[in-house]
Amino acid sequence: MTNQELVTTRRNFLKKSAAAGAVFSAPAILSGNLFAGENKETLRVGLIGCGGRGAGAANQALSADANVVLTAMGDAFPEPIQEKLKNLREKHPEKVKVAAEKCFAGLDAYQKVIESGVDVVLLASPPGFRPVHLKAAVQAGKHIFCEKPVATDAPGVRSVLETAKLAKGKNLSLVTGFCWRYEGARREFYKKIHDGAIGEIRSVHASYYAGQVKPMAPPSERSKDMGDLEWQIRNWYNFVWLSGDGLVEQAVHSVDKIAWVMKDASPIKAVAVGGRCTPNHQGNIFDHMFVTFEFANDVRAFIGQRQINNSHSDVFDCIMGTEGTAKITSAAGPVIRGKETWRYRGPKTDMYQQEHDELFASIRSGKPINDGEWMAHSTMLAIMGRMAAYTGQEVTWEEALNSKEKLVPDNLDWKMKLDIPPMAVPGFTKLT
Repeated sequence: MTNQELVTTRRNFLKKSAAAGAVFSAPAILSGNLFAGENKETLRVGLIGCGGRGAGAANQALSADANVVLTAMGDAFPEPIQEKLKNLREKHPEKVKVAAEKCFAGLDAYQKVIESGVDVVLLASPPGFRPVHLKAAVQAGKHIFCEKPVATDAPGVRSVLETAKLAKGKNLSLVTGFCWRYEGARREFYKKIHDGAIGEIRSVHASYYAGQVKPMAPPSERSKDMGDLEWQIRNWYNFVWLSGDGLVEQAVHSVDKIAWVMKDASPIKAVAVGGRCTPNHQGNIFDHMFVTFEFANDVRAFIGQRQINNSHSDVFDCIMGTEGTAKITSAAGPVIRGKETWRYRGPKTDMYQQEHDELFASIRSGKPINDGEWMAHSTMLAIMGRMAAYTGQEVTWEEALNSKEKLVPDNLDWKMKLDIPPMAVPGFTKLT
């Protein structure tokens, strides 16, 4: 990708993102044309990343289609494979057909799952691995469920954008784990806002206040023969290159809703504050941030993120317009008070299941879904906020998207020396 191609204008990114979010209306010829139309051919699914979210995705995939089977599983470590395999067999005894030789552990497990004869892959490893795993799956012609976020640095986002384009060319379905965009109440809520229910958008305020997700293990728990890479992967949430930090890995859902209300327009710039209050042993992520994004026409979006135990927890979204307000709180569904008062009254949607229902329906119909560009855009928005918090600087969209800061190491090896970078210090950490 040339430098000129990287300098993406806000208008172009908006246009691309809008196109990426739509389901193609014309029939497409899928790989081998096996699955378009009738539900006759069995779809074989492979799971890459056997943590809790990966097991959840596998359960939902097996529930989404009557003629689907799980045939391969892969993870960096063997223990979670066997644990999740046992649980999935209890839930879907007729659909889990994973032979012993199709359980792959190691750094190359993702390649072995992809090469095992599957048709659909579920990508649920730590986010730092996502760009490489996604690229390999698309190159191999697989349909994909890709968990959020899709990268932990700007080079990774740029890789995902290229891969998403390749997936379009191959007529592959690529559905993202940004699950709120698949939830019925939120879909109707944001559609009404886009249709003018509260007038022109003036500001968006979101919060993601919660407890710790995966506390860092104390150094005393590290055995003498455990290498640097294994130690960091086993504690992946606490390292920036693997998780992206709390804003990128967890609060990215709220960042994605900011992007949604803004119709995936890119911000002009961002400033942020953040740091760490609680001990984290050897980890290097912040435990709180507050980011202000500036969009065109003096529109501001604010996101507060905190993951500290014994603190107030709340996840909400508040959108201010020229003719009213719209809110989503933890305790209540979406509400609009504008030209009219509106509250969602429709059926409840299991957004996690809906993602997979629509993924498999798109494969069967031959009308692929490609969420690639907007899922990359929302991830980049969160990374931009982290950059602003870590450096203490005002960061423009172009600076963030074109950043050369590559966090994910190349040529990973269990025996490699992998030093832990110090935690960022605003005012001293440089923007690269």
